[in-house]
Amino acid sequence: MSVWMITGAARGLGLEIARAALSSGERVAPAARRPERLPEDVRDHPNALPVRLDVTDTAQIAAAVDAVVDRFGTVDVLVNNAGRALLGALEEITDAEARSLFDVNVFGLINTTRAVLPVMRRAGRGKLVHIGSRAGFEGEPGGSMYSASKFAVAGIGESLAVELRSFGIQSMVVEPGVFRTDLLDASSVQLPEARIAAYDGTPAHATLAWAREANHTQLGDPVKGAAFIHRIASGERLPLHLPVGQDALDRRVVMTELIEGEVAPIREASAATAHTGNP
Repeated sequence: MSVWMITGAARGLGLEIARAALSSGERVAPAARRPERLPEDVRDHPNALPVRLDVTDTAQIAAAVDAVVDRFGTVDVLVNNAGRALLGALEEITDAEARSLFDVNVFGLINTTRAVLPVMRRAGRGKLVHIGSRAGFEGEPGGSMYSASKFAVAGIGESLAVELRSFGIQSMVVEPGVFRTDLLDASSVQLPEARIAAYDGTPAHATLAWAREANHTQLGDPVKGAAFIHRIASGERLPLHLPVGQDALDRRVVMTELIEGEVAPIREASAATAHTGNP
Protein backbone atom coordinates (compact mmCIF):
# COMPACT_ATOMS: atom_id res chain seq x y z
CA MET A 1 0.00 0.00 0.00
CA SER A 2 1.41 3.34 -1.05
CA VAL A 3 0.87 6.53 0.94
CA TRP A 4 -0.79 9.33 -1.01
CA MET A 5 -1.01 12.94 0.14
CA ILE A 6 -3.46 14.98 -1.94
CA THR A 7 -3.89 18.73 -1.57
CA GLY A 8 -7.19 20.41 -2.40
CA ALA A 9 -8.95 17.09 -1.75
CA ALA A 10 -12.32 18.46 -0.60
CA ARG A 11 -13.86 18.39 -4.07
CA GLY A 12 -13.23 18.10 -7.79
CA LEU A 13 -10.34 16.07 -9.14
CA GLY A 14 -8.59 16.05 -5.76
CA LEU A 15 -11.55 14.37 -4.08
CA GLU A 16 -12.00 11.85 -6.88
CA ILE A 17 -8.29 10.98 -6.90
CA ALA A 18 -8.55 10.37 -3.14
CA ARG A 19 -11.54 8.08 -3.72
CA ALA A 20 -9.72 6.20 -6.49
CA ALA A 21 -6.66 5.70 -4.30
CA LEU A 22 -8.70 4.53 -1.31
CA SER A 23 -10.68 2.09 -3.45
CA SER A 24 -7.37 0.63 -4.62
CA GLY A 25 -6.21 -0.01 -1.06
CA GLU A 26 -3.86 2.94 -0.74
CA ARG A 27 -3.38 4.87 2.47
CA VAL A 28 -4.47 8.43 1.77
CA ALA A 29 -4.05 11.79 3.46
CA PRO A 30 -6.72 14.00 1.88
CA ALA A 31 -5.66 17.56 2.68
CA ALA A 32 -8.19 20.39 2.73
CA ARG A 33 -8.65 23.78 4.30
CA ARG A 34 -11.73 22.39 6.08
CA PRO A 35 -11.20 18.62 6.39
CA GLU A 36 -14.41 18.34 8.40
CA ARG A 37 -16.26 19.09 5.14
CA LEU A 38 -14.79 16.08 3.34
CA PRO A 39 -17.49 13.60 2.29
CA GLU A 40 -17.98 10.84 4.84
CA ASP A 41 -16.82 8.08 2.51
CA VAL A 42 -13.39 9.72 2.40
CA ARG A 43 -13.23 11.39 5.81
CA ASP A 44 -14.21 8.27 7.75
CA HIS A 45 -12.39 5.67 5.64
CA PRO A 46 -10.11 3.47 7.79
CA ASN A 47 -7.18 4.09 5.42
CA ALA A 48 -7.65 7.86 5.37
CA LEU A 49 -6.01 10.55 7.47
CA PRO A 50 -7.73 13.87 6.75
CA VAL A 51 -5.38 16.78 7.42
CA ARG A 52 -6.02 20.50 7.64
CA LEU A 53 -4.04 22.32 4.99
CA ASP A 54 -4.18 25.76 3.47
CA VAL A 55 -1.27 25.65 1.02
CA THR A 56 -0.64 29.37 1.49
CA ASP A 57 0.23 28.73 5.16
CA THR A 58 3.73 27.26 5.50
CA ALA A 59 3.18 26.34 9.15
CA GLN A 60 0.13 24.28 8.19
CA ILE A 61 2.12 22.60 5.42
CA ALA A 62 4.82 21.49 7.86
CA ALA A 63 2.24 20.29 10.39
CA ALA A 64 0.30 18.36 7.75
CA VAL A 65 3.39 16.58 6.42
CA ASP A 66 4.50 15.73 9.98
CA ALA A 67 1.05 14.29 10.73
CA VAL A 68 1.11 12.10 7.62
CA VAL A 69 4.61 10.80 8.36
CA ASP A 70 3.72 10.17 12.02
CA ARG A 71 0.69 8.11 10.98
CA PHE A 72 1.91 6.34 7.85
CA GLY A 73 5.71 6.59 8.08
CA THR A 74 6.27 8.20 4.70
CA VAL A 75 4.76 9.94 1.67
CA ASP A 76 5.08 7.92 -1.53
CA VAL A 77 2.93 10.09 -3.79
CA LEU A 78 2.27 13.81 -3.44
CA VAL A 79 -0.57 15.12 -5.60
CA ASN A 80 -0.31 18.90 -5.84
CA ASN A 81 -3.94 19.55 -6.72
CA ALA A 82 -4.89 22.66 -4.71
CA GLY A 83 -5.59 25.56 -7.02
CA ARG A 84 -8.10 28.10 -8.24
CA ALA A 85 -8.77 30.24 -11.30
CA LEU A 86 -8.59 33.93 -12.13
CA LEU A 87 -10.21 35.17 -15.33
CA GLY A 88 -10.27 38.54 -17.04
CA ALA A 89 -8.30 40.65 -19.47
CA LEU A 90 -4.75 41.29 -18.28
CA GLU A 91 -5.42 45.02 -18.10
CA GLU A 92 -8.29 44.41 -15.69
CA ILE A 93 -6.35 42.29 -13.20
CA THR A 94 -4.61 43.94 -10.27
CA ASP A 95 -1.26 42.93 -8.79
CA ALA A 96 -3.03 41.83 -5.61
CA GLU A 97 -5.34 39.51 -7.56
CA ALA A 98 -2.48 38.02 -9.55
CA ARG A 99 -0.27 37.53 -6.49
CA SER A 100 -3.11 35.87 -4.61
CA LEU A 101 -3.53 33.40 -7.47
CA PHE A 102 0.18 32.59 -7.57
CA ASP A 103 0.25 32.15 -3.80
CA VAL A 104 -2.07 29.16 -4.21
CA ASN A 105 -1.28 27.71 -7.64
CA VAL A 106 2.50 28.17 -7.64
CA PHE A 107 3.95 28.96 -4.22
CA GLY A 108 1.56 26.56 -2.51
CA LEU A 109 2.85 23.82 -4.81
CA ILE A 110 6.46 24.86 -4.26
CA ASN A 111 6.21 24.92 -0.48
CA THR A 112 4.28 21.65 -0.20
CA THR A 113 6.77 19.92 -2.49
CA ARG A 114 9.68 21.37 -0.54
CA ALA A 115 8.22 20.00 2.71
CA VAL A 116 7.74 16.49 1.31
CA LEU A 117 11.05 16.11 -0.55
CA PRO A 118 13.22 15.31 2.51
CA VAL A 119 10.87 12.42 3.31
CA MET A 120 11.13 11.09 -0.24
CA ARG A 121 14.90 11.56 -0.43
CA ARG A 122 15.39 9.57 2.78
CA ALA A 123 13.22 6.81 1.36
CA GLY A 124 15.05 6.87 -1.97
CA ARG A 125 11.79 6.99 -3.89
CA GLY A 126 8.68 9.07 -4.46
CA LYS A 127 6.32 10.49 -7.03
CA LEU A 128 5.25 14.09 -7.52
CA VAL A 129 2.01 14.57 -9.42
CA HIS A 130 1.36 18.21 -10.26
CA ILE A 131 -2.13 19.09 -11.49
CA GLY A 132 -1.52 21.64 -14.20
CA SER A 133 -3.95 22.43 -16.99
CA ARG A 134 -4.51 22.51 -20.71
CA ALA A 135 -3.99 26.23 -20.10
CA GLY A 136 -0.43 25.36 -19.06
CA PHE A 137 0.66 24.80 -22.68
CA GLU A 138 -1.74 27.14 -24.49
CA GLY A 139 -2.46 30.66 -23.34
CA GLU A 140 -6.04 31.72 -23.91
CA PRO A 141 -7.70 35.17 -23.97
CA GLY A 142 -9.20 36.15 -20.66
CA GLY A 143 -7.05 33.63 -18.83
CA SER A 144 -3.55 35.06 -19.01
CA MET A 145 -2.84 34.95 -15.27
CA TYR A 146 -4.34 31.48 -14.82
CA SER A 147 -2.32 30.27 -17.81
CA ALA A 148 0.81 31.90 -16.40
CA SER A 149 0.38 30.05 -13.12
CA LYS A 150 -0.12 26.72 -14.91
CA PHE A 151 2.82 27.36 -17.27
CA ALA A 152 4.83 27.80 -14.06
CA VAL A 153 3.54 24.46 -12.77
CA ALA A 154 4.64 22.81 -16.02
CA GLY A 155 8.10 24.36 -15.84
CA ILE A 156 8.57 23.35 -12.21
CA GLY A 157 7.38 19.81 -12.88
CA GLU A 158 9.69 19.38 -15.86
CA SER A 159 12.69 20.71 -13.97
CA LEU A 160 12.02 18.52 -10.94
CA ALA A 161 11.87 15.41 -13.13
CA VAL A 162 15.56 15.87 -13.96
CA GLU A 163 16.62 17.51 -10.71
CA LEU A 164 15.33 14.64 -8.57
CA ARG A 165 16.02 11.65 -10.80
CA SER A 166 19.18 10.64 -8.95
CA PHE A 167 17.16 10.42 -5.71
CA GLY A 168 14.65 7.99 -7.22
CA ILE A 169 11.92 10.65 -7.25
CA GLN A 170 9.73 11.13 -10.31
CA SER A 171 7.74 14.19 -11.35
CA MET A 172 4.74 14.37 -13.70
CA VAL A 173 2.65 17.32 -14.91
CA VAL A 174 -1.03 16.44 -15.39
CA GLU A 175 -2.77 18.63 -17.96
CA PRO A 176 -6.55 18.22 -17.76
CA GLY A 177 -8.91 19.83 -20.21
CA VAL A 178 -12.25 21.16 -19.04
CA PHE A 179 -13.81 18.86 -16.45
CA ARG A 180 -17.16 19.08 -14.70
CA THR A 181 -15.75 20.21 -11.36
CA ASP A 182 -16.35 23.28 -9.20
CA LEU A 183 -13.45 25.23 -10.74
CA LEU A 184 -15.85 27.73 -12.33
CA ASP A 185 -17.90 28.20 -9.14
CA ALA A 186 -17.67 31.59 -7.48
CA SER A 187 -15.78 29.93 -4.62
CA SER A 188 -13.02 28.76 -6.99
CA VAL A 189 -12.80 31.33 -9.78
CA GLN A 190 -12.14 35.02 -9.27
CA LEU A 191 -13.25 37.66 -11.74
CA PRO A 192 -11.75 41.16 -11.89
CA GLU A 193 -13.37 43.69 -9.60
CA ALA A 194 -13.06 46.44 -12.20
CA ARG A 195 -14.32 45.51 -15.66
CA ILE A 196 -13.16 47.58 -18.65
CA ALA A 197 -16.01 48.14 -21.11
CA ALA A 198 -13.61 48.36 -24.06
CA TYR A 199 -13.13 44.59 -23.81
CA ASP A 200 -16.84 43.85 -24.25
CA GLY A 201 -17.27 41.88 -27.46
CA THR A 202 -13.62 40.81 -27.51
CA PRO A 203 -12.19 37.32 -26.86
CA ALA A 204 -11.20 38.19 -23.26
CA HIS A 205 -14.78 38.90 -22.20
CA ALA A 206 -16.09 36.04 -24.33
CA THR A 207 -14.13 33.78 -21.99
CA LEU A 208 -15.94 35.31 -19.00
CA ALA A 209 -19.29 34.63 -20.67
CA TRP A 210 -18.22 31.06 -21.41
CA ALA A 211 -17.21 30.53 -17.78
CA ARG A 212 -20.69 31.55 -16.59
CA GLU A 213 -22.43 29.27 -19.08
CA ALA A 214 -20.09 26.26 -18.92
CA ASN A 215 -20.11 25.71 -15.16
CA HIS A 216 -21.04 22.08 -14.44
CA THR A 217 -21.69 21.40 -18.15
CA GLN A 218 -18.06 20.72 -19.12
CA LEU A 219 -17.26 17.65 -21.20
CA GLY A 220 -14.84 15.91 -18.84
CA ASP A 221 -16.05 13.45 -16.16
CA PRO A 222 -13.96 14.01 -13.00
CA VAL A 223 -14.51 10.44 -11.77
CA LYS A 224 -13.13 8.98 -15.00
CA GLY A 225 -10.37 11.57 -15.17
CA ALA A 226 -9.29 10.88 -11.60
CA ALA A 227 -9.29 7.12 -12.18
CA PHE A 228 -7.06 7.62 -15.22
CA ILE A 229 -4.68 9.90 -13.30
CA HIS A 230 -4.52 7.39 -10.42
CA ARG A 231 -3.79 4.51 -12.81
CA ILE A 232 -0.94 6.34 -14.53
CA ALA A 233 0.49 7.65 -11.24
CA SER A 234 0.45 4.09 -9.87
CA GLY A 235 2.62 2.82 -12.71
CA GLU A 236 6.30 2.10 -12.45
CA ARG A 237 7.39 4.99 -14.67
CA LEU A 238 5.62 8.35 -14.86
CA PRO A 239 5.41 10.26 -18.15
CA LEU A 240 6.67 13.83 -18.03
CA HIS A 241 3.31 15.18 -19.25
CA LEU A 242 -0.13 13.61 -18.97
CA PRO A 243 -2.87 15.26 -21.05
CA VAL A 244 -6.31 14.26 -19.74
CA GLY A 245 -9.39 14.60 -21.91
CA GLN A 246 -9.99 14.79 -25.65
CA ASP A 247 -9.81 18.59 -25.68
CA ALA A 248 -6.39 18.51 -23.99
CA LEU A 249 -5.16 16.01 -26.57
CA ASP A 250 -6.59 18.01 -29.48
CA ARG A 251 -5.22 21.37 -28.36
CA ARG A 252 -1.74 19.92 -27.82
CA VAL A 253 -1.74 18.77 -31.46
CA VAL A 254 -2.95 22.19 -32.62
CA MET A 255 -0.26 24.02 -30.64
CA THR A 256 2.50 21.66 -31.80
CA GLU A 257 1.50 22.19 -35.42
CA LEU A 258 1.25 25.96 -34.91
CA ILE A 259 4.73 26.18 -33.41
CA GLU A 260 6.25 24.00 -36.11
CA GLY A 261 4.53 26.07 -38.81
CA GLU A 262 5.98 29.29 -37.40
CA VAL A 263 9.47 27.84 -36.96
CA ALA A 264 9.82 26.25 -40.40
CA PRO A 265 10.31 29.43 -42.48
CA ILE A 266 12.78 31.02 -40.07
CA ARG A 267 14.70 27.89 -38.98
CA GLU A 268 17.87 28.58 -41.01
CA ALA A 269 17.94 32.29 -40.20
CA SER A 270 17.50 31.56 -36.50
CA ALA A 271 20.30 29.00 -36.49
CA ALA A 272 22.55 31.45 -38.35
CA THR A 273 22.67 33.77 -35.32
CA ALA A 274 25.49 31.64 -33.83
CA HIS A 275 29.13 32.77 -33.82
CA THR A 276 30.88 31.68 -37.01
CA GLY A 277 34.46 32.69 -36.19
CA ASN A 278 36.79 32.89 -33.22
CA PRO A 279 35.32 34.58 -30.14
